[in-house]
Amino acid sequence: MAENIFLGREPSKRWRLIDTARLNQRATELLADLEADIDIQSKVKDLGVAHQQMVEIAKALSLNADVIVMDEPSAVVSGRELDSLFRIIRALKKSGKTIIYISHRIDEIFEISDRTTVLKDGKLVGQVKTKDVDKPKIVNMMVGRSLTETFPVRGQGEKKEVLALENVCSGNSLKQISFKVYSGEIMGLAGLVGSGRSEVARAIFGADSIDSGTVLLNGRPIKKAAPKSSIAGGIGFVTENRGKDGLVYSLPVRKNLTLPILGRIKRWCFVSEAKEKDFSTDCVKEYGIVTTGIEQEIQYLSGGNQQKVILAKWININPSILILDEPTRGIDVGAKTEIYQLMRLLARQGAAILMISSELPEIIGMSDRILVMHDGRIVGELPPSEATEERILMMATAQHMDQTHRQEKPLAG
Repeated sequence: MAENIFLGREPSKRWRLIDTARLNQRATELLADLEADIDIQSKVKDLGVAHQQMVEIAKALSLNADVIVMDEPSAVVSGRELDSLFRIIRALKKSGKTIIYISHRIDEIFEISDRTTVLKDGKLVGQVKTKDVDKPKIVNMMVGRSLTETFPVRGQGEKKEVLALENVCSGNSLKQISFKVYSGEIMGLAGLVGSGRSEVARAIFGADSIDSGTVLLNGRPIKKAAPKSSIAGGIGFVTENRGKDGLVYSLPVRKNLTLPILGRIKRWCFVSEAKEKDFSTDCVKEYGIVTTGIEQEIQYLSGGNQQKVILAKWININPSILILDEPTRGIDVGAKTEIYQLMRLLARQGAAILMISSELPEIIGMSDRILVMHDGRIVGELPPSEATEERILMMATAQHMDQTHRQEKPLAG
């Protein structure tokens, strides 16, 4: 993995030898500066999305360039790693480096930028000094209208149990996980990178095996969970990495939309192209997917429209529960709002939604209940009315457990 950090630094020469010891030392130093706990001997393909992103950032820093462009560097990192990234950006600024920081997270713009440039539909909307504007002004520039409410009003769930986990364990990732999700609600799952959030989703869907414990869907235990049987049983899963697990980039919009429902659009043993075209055309209209047509390869759509395709294809299996792992990662404010509205509509229609997110405002704003994970365990549950970013982070880092232990410890003497 260390080699990935230094790719492209110098022209390749047949007689140049790589000083492996020095390479490993420098890679270790760069990752230590980012406070990224990554084994430099591991393969990048085996790392999670967040750790892959940290390797990319370390690679950019290794170039010692005068201008560094960071395109959504915080899309998959949070907590300590994000703080480390901001610390390094400030240090680079002081040393005279120029940073072009591209992000959809508006709070970050106000935290680290000197000037803000807004683009919309490929055109320059405006450029302002960050200190001279506020968040509503930036949002208005980005979407062309005011967003008085970022998150839609919560509804009342039907309170019918859809999914239940009972003491689920999986390797070192999940330890005695137990919780329930009800129809008509959005359950938020928070935690730091590596806490086990995505592993919970993958275990429910059958992408990862379960060592012990029980998963019940509509009151019935799932015996041998596998993606195919999960889809048939009404479980939809929007993965955290849409490029790797959620889409087939070389296929058109039409085929990506219909992959989970081929059984419904086939004639005899063959897929009906006419049905496929009609179905995908209706989806594009219904979900507001911006594309040149259903035959456009999905790799050429924007991140927000790719995410709409993924949501549409899972919604159309009519899921009892929809698992959303980082549903708004890397998409703009306008697309986020559309996805939030869609999530709330599904909940009002009776679907159960399990949402995993690294964006704490999103967790607080969208969830009817919030679970917090740390080190493979559920460490607490909060109603949104009692949830703050500080409180969730304390639980996610187990600080609340340390404080409770100190409070309960008897005083000497």
